[in-house]
Amino acid sequence: MFKLTDEHLAKLGAVITTREIEQQPGIWKEVWANYQESKKKIEGYLAEIAKRHERIRVIFTGAGTSAFVGETVLTYLKGAVDETKWELTTVPTTDVISNPSAFFKIEIPTLLVSFARSGNSPESVATVELGKKMVDDFYQLTITCAKEGKLAQNAIGDERNLLLLQPPQSNDKGFAMTSSYTCMLLTTLLIFDPKPDHEKQRIVVIMSQMAENVILRVDEIGQIIDQDFERVIYLGSGSLAALTREASLKILELTAGEVATLFDSSLGFRHGPKSFVNDQSLIFVFTSNDAYTRKYDMDILTEIYDDEIAKNIYCVTTEPNGIFSGNKFLYEEIGQELPDGYLTLPYIVFAQIVSVLAALKVANTPDTPSATGTVNRVVQGVTIHPFTA
Repeated sequence: MFKLTDEHLAKLGAVITTREIEQQPGIWKEVWANYQESKKKIEGYLAEIAKRHERIRVIFTGAGTSAFVGETVLTYLKGAVDETKWELTTVPTTDVISNPSAFFKIEIPTLLVSFARSGNSPESVATVELGKKMVDDFYQLTITCAKEGKLAQNAIGDERNLLLLQPPQSNDKGFAMTSSYTCMLLTTLLIFDPKPDHEKQRIVVIMSQMAENVILRVDEIGQIIDQDFERVIYLGSGSLAALTREASLKILELTAGEVATLFDSSLGFRHGPKSFVNDQSLIFVFTSNDAYTRKYDMDILTEIYDDEIAKNIYCVTTEPNGIFSGNKFLYEEIGQELPDGYLTLPYIVFAQIVSVLAALKVANTPDTPSATGTVNRVVQGVTIHPFTA
């Protein structure tokens, strides 16, 4: 499908989303170049905050898929940064504005890391305003894809707000966030991961190579989607557990709910959600590159396989040898070198392609999936109520 001309894809209502998925391997290299260009400025900004305070709360935030950026990076970064200095947490702006006093404390120095494609989501704009009012020492990293958006414009001239614009083409024009999500995710990993630059650069090259390979295998993914299913389930552990939420949302968005979806952690799935499995379930388990963590992914894979209920179960993995007797979608072995935080990027490209193909299978248009217009690219209908502390 990705090999079709723009004219054919336009007839299917899929040209924008397809090309935005396809551009990711190249655009990630641009993210790396932008990070290199901004590195001194970023390091100086964070060093100044660190000098002023013994400990800083870092809140990763956003609405919808933008919120999932923080959720995806959190497990990996908590294991990488000095948490005696930087207390990392993630809270969607949709949670913050309804209960701001639960998250903003006047006496706790706070760095709000805002993720946004357009920068115009009312919850995200309101979260910033609440933080300014409620926290004495309030700082911001604004990571957004649209220089004309409200979040970007509000950062101009604010010495406590460091604006990091993503490559212009990452401002996805399609309904679903694809390259915007991965670019903001990669930028965050590059900023907070203490790995040396030569190692980060090598990781970006590997990630891009893996994603390019997946895009070339769209026919193989198409054969998976051609099978009979009515439900799609994504499972994983750690960073990959967080990734399952974004993978699941892409199916839900692009099929306009025509395909039922579920996401969970490999261990959490047994605690009730496993009831969702039937003979029309298509199950994907994102397997970890960490040998210990992967044991739990393999356990649930084997258990579901042995249950003999779901007909279509796939192990999405970089490990070629003897880990699962059922179906695999195997990435290149070079991918075994990636920490799970970075493995999320080539894995989500697979899920994005699955979502486009699933949408076309149910005769929906991925670029404009909401035929009723009740769901929009930038959320509408939100009332921000005045808050008094």
